[in-house]
Amino acid sequence: MVNPEEGEKDMSTVTPSSLSSVASASGKVRTPGTTALGVGLEARGIHAWFGQKHVLNDISLDFWSGTVTALIGPSGCGKSTFIRTLNRMHEFIPGAAMAGQVLLDGKDIYESGTDVTKIRLKVGMVFQKPNPFPSMTIAENVLAGLKLAQLKVENKDDLLEECLERAGLWSEVKDRLSAYGGSLSGGQQQRLCIARSLAVRPQVLLMDEPCSALDPGSTLRIEETISQLSSSMTIIIVTHNMQQAARVSDYTAFFLSDGGPGSMVEVGPTGEIFSRPKDKRTENYVTGRFG
Repeated sequence: MVNPEEGEKDMSTVTPSSLSSVASASGKVRTPGTTALGVGLEARGIHAWFGQKHVLNDISLDFWSGTVTALIGPSGCGKSTFIRTLNRMHEFIPGAAMAGQVLLDGKDIYESGTDVTKIRLKVGMVFQKPNPFPSMTIAENVLAGLKLAQLKVENKDDLLEECLERAGLWSEVKDRLSAYGGSLSGGQQQRLCIARSLAVRPQVLLMDEPCSALDPGSTLRIEETISQLSSSMTIIIVTHNMQQAARVSDYTAFFLSDGGPGSMVEVGPTGEIFSRPKDKRTENYVTGRFG
């Protein structure tokens, strides 16, 4: 894996070919997973509004199980709004509205009568800023979702270790599980939030710039965690770091607003987006000419 400090380089030095090399250096070319993992998540004709402001225009994307998809594009082009429509968090915002379909294993999550709580158990979310529950211990944080969803498991200790191990945190905290989650470093807190999401066995994990506030070392650990998790679920990550997108993702979608509502310019295998983009606007963005 490439050193995350390379993600800090001046974008003027980045070329499509160099980013393609980063993608190739990851050593993985994954294809969609088997039906045992589910068919994944599908967005069909998504539009979104905040009041009268139209912020997303007709987004259709497939996110297959066993793969990582990166969403890239300038600030304000609707990437974060889009992923919030994928587990019905968009509707939390006063005045927000959407149109279109989001299909999980072929069933529209916006269908009348759908249990929203169950949807959010299947489609988890990791936010830009780590948000462990400050009054809970490390162990309580990981298992909090089970309590909130009233889910029962046979052995909580085994689940706790499994989730912390999958999040790349077990070896660092196994001897202080009773310490408060807020006592961890920023990178550890973010991995704790990932472990908390994993405890309820999601099919999909949404990640909204999960490394933007982290140092390079913590970023590397998060990226390693993403690579390890991706074999067993669908992962969608919003990132402004082109090197990160090249390192962790199998597919990349480029969003742009162009003065109007955000739309998707193109999507494809990550290596192709960074080496042979079909749209000149994509090439201009990934080479740092704007954004």
